[in-house]
Amino acid sequence: MLGDKKTKFLLVFIVTFSVLLTSLSFYFYQAFFSPNALIDKEEGQVIRIPSNATFQTVVDTLYNGDIIKDVITFSFVSKVLKYQESVKPGLYTIPPKTTNLNLVKLLRSGQQTPVMITFNNVRIKEDLAEKITRNLEIDQDHFMNLLSDSVYIRKFGFEEETIMSMFIPNTYEVWWNTSAEKLFDRMYNEYNKFWTEDRKNKASQLGLSQNEVSTLASIVQAETQKADERPKVAGVYLNRLRINMPLQADPTLVFAAGDFSIKRVLNVHKEIESPYNTYKYTGLPPGPINLPEISALQAVLDFEDHKYLYFCAKDDFSGYHAFATNLSEHLSNARKYQAALNKAKIY
Repeated sequence: MLGDKKTKFLLVFIVTFSVLLTSLSFYFYQAFFSPNALIDKEEGQVIRIPSNATFQTVVDTLYNGDIIKDVITFSFVSKVLKYQESVKPGLYTIPPKTTNLNLVKLLRSGQQTPVMITFNNVRIKEDLAEKITRNLEIDQDHFMNLLSDSVYIRKFGFEEETIMSMFIPNTYEVWWNTSAEKLFDRMYNEYNKFWTEDRKNKASQLGLSQNEVSTLASIVQAETQKADERPKVAGVYLNRLRINMPLQADPTLVFAAGDFSIKRVLNVHKEIESPYNTYKYTGLPPGPINLPEISALQAVLDFEDHKYLYFCAKDDFSGYHAFATNLSEHLSNARKYQAALNKAKIY
């Protein structure tokens, strides 16, 4: 009888153990290999894990974003793979129907999806700070503070008036959680890539520094949106610089006034006391009046060599300009344009 009881007990134990082992094995398999992220989705989804985030931050982001269904299994797999102690910030794209195993591996690896940043049509530092940080974790105010920090920007070889020259408008691939300081480093590297030996030589032949090229390019860009006309406009200003004639560039007065709603520059604007008033002061202003595009920079370096000293907008409002070699011809062109402005009631 005793032997029969032992045998029964052993059989019960074996069966119970087998059931538990099977259940645990099934649980482990389900936890690791069954889809748990974006189960009902056909497209991937982006998540952002901020710097200094905790594991709980990740869990809340995934669950509240309706990305994972089972928090317990995700947490279990994360614990086994030691992800809970090594959370990596960044932007990640999670594929649909992803298992906990693959999800944790992705997040633990730090293999981010890069972000594309583009900045153009920038007039002032505030515009740049807003546009360049728009899709990044960087705080806009912090970036703006760096732009205005004379000590910080001096290490890149710029002053407060010229720092905008360092940012070459283009589209760049960066990490979402890159710091403001690292972004400055990246833009400085891109600036150096742009300024090849060939471009440096062209600037030198013009008698201009790289910053001065950027400053002149910003004026050229403000004068015309027509890329094919920019080398011609650049040639006019280079001719004026050559004979020490005031640039008399209306966009510099708009910049000096700080009022970009001005559509028509008047004599009162020419009296503004500012180093950016190119009617009062000869030579280039202290720095760029906007962020010059590559086409504007190249227009200065590859300027059109001609004899024109004057130009004004054409009276057909085409966006192109009428050029003149002498003042009388220029005044005739200017009167036509002013008449067109009056007729259009642009004052």
